[in-house]
Amino acid sequence: MLIPKLQMLDDDLVDQIISEAIAILENPGIRIHNQEALGLLASANAKVDFEAQVAHIPENIIRQALQTAPKEFTLFDLNGNAAVHYYGDKIHFDPGSGGLTIIDSQTERPRSPKTSDYIKFTKLVETLPQIDAQSTSFVCSDVVPEIGDLYRLYLALNYMTKPIITGAFRKDTWWTMKEMLSLVAGGDEALANKPTAVFDVCPSPPLLWSDFTCQNLIDCAHFLIPAQLISMPLAGATAPVTLAGAIVQHTAEDLSGVVIHQLAKAGAPIVWGGSPAIFDMREGSTPMGAVETWMISSAYVQIGKSLGLPTHAYMGMSDAKIIDAQCGLESMGSNFVAALSGANIISGCGMMDLESCLSYEKLVIDAEMIGMVKRFVKGIIVRDDPIALNLMLKSGHKGDFLTLAHTRKWFREEQYLPSDVIDRASFDGWKARGEKSTFERARDRVEKLIPTYQPNKLTDEQRRELREVTIHAANIFGMESLPALPPGA
Repeated sequence: MLIPKLQMLDDDLVDQIISEAIAILENPGIRIHNQEALGLLASANAKVDFEAQVAHIPENIIRQALQTAPKEFTLFDLNGNAAVHYYGDKIHFDPGSGGLTIIDSQTERPRSPKTSDYIKFTKLVETLPQIDAQSTSFVCSDVVPEIGDLYRLYLALNYMTKPIITGAFRKDTWWTMKEMLSLVAGGDEALANKPTAVFDVCPSPPLLWSDFTCQNLIDCAHFLIPAQLISMPLAGATAPVTLAGAIVQHTAEDLSGVVIHQLAKAGAPIVWGGSPAIFDMREGSTPMGAVETWMISSAYVQIGKSLGLPTHAYMGMSDAKIIDAQCGLESMGSNFVAALSGANIISGCGMMDLESCLSYEKLVIDAEMIGMVKRFVKGIIVRDDPIALNLMLKSGHKGDFLTLAHTRKWFREEQYLPSDVIDRASFDGWKARGEKSTFERARDRVEKLIPTYQPNKLTDEQRRELREVTIHAANIFGMESLPALPPGA
């Protein structure tokens, strides 16, 4: 059996990109606005200019960090079950994160999301078996911005069972989020042994670590909470316009993150990821649906694999503003590219409008895409030996395969059977079902799925403690109370 696979780069080019990235980290070096990270590098004998906040990292330090970084790890759900395996070419999917708007299901126009939207989205993810993990999907508009990151996690923990991809916006809020995760897991040690979350950490292009995100990276390492590097070179704006040049910059930025992280705690789990894009010179935009964006992401995943690291890609999104043909072609295309590249976690389903907007309807459509993609990457499997000879001898020219036990045995294994979001009826059958568009069918499915949501197993005491932690954080920033949660949370 041959598993289909995509490789954007030949081996010589992979080696050259890594070599140039290593050279860049020595000269001109990486800017780091965090004193603890600069101290770690200086202690490792890197050349550090504390006044200029620039570290010049030699190759031996980089190679040592790559040696200690784990080649694989597993995320667990809230019930303690293994759910996402970061290893090899295993693929998993989670929604896009940090949406500033949501598509209103009735008007089909974007609006600011609130607590109720976040809860509904989280419930919907739980009902879709094609999607493997949650994300902190929205920044809710009904709480103060200073707690936007931790409030998302608070809501998610109340409603999720699947593991979650998250991230902090500040140094102090990271600690509150860690406290929440430990509370649910049963302590720091339990969380380290069976992590339920990954924290995205984002260097700033070009070649810069801000104080807060670098501290998040270090703090994740200390507590063995997996960190996911999200380098974001923008080809033609904050990175070289050539795709290969942007990949070199991405490699340098991610390598610097691996070094800082492993110096903080050797052996802590870390993921080689990103969210790069090209810069559209006509619109001044950052199109995630551009084929060149897919190419950069596929290539950096290949680089990460060549270094033996778990991998991530921000794909499966569209730049479309409504759910239309553009939305479908961009989402399906990039999902296929990411999956065939073997990215271990592919973030982005449900997301549109230049990585800023989420949609319930797009999420359920994307779930069908993901089901098809997962079937495709399994490849063509030989179920019998000989493959078909005995069947053809038995059936001859009758063409009666519908009646065979062999067909009943294997058709569900061989075929991905989509929900009624995907129309495979005849024209008359489609008319008889109301002549509905894909969006209308998706909207119907959302409303069918939400009542099937099953609450997680958090105790009332855990929920109370989570709320107390969150209210305490809100009080610090002048917010006296939190939006009420519906009964059952």
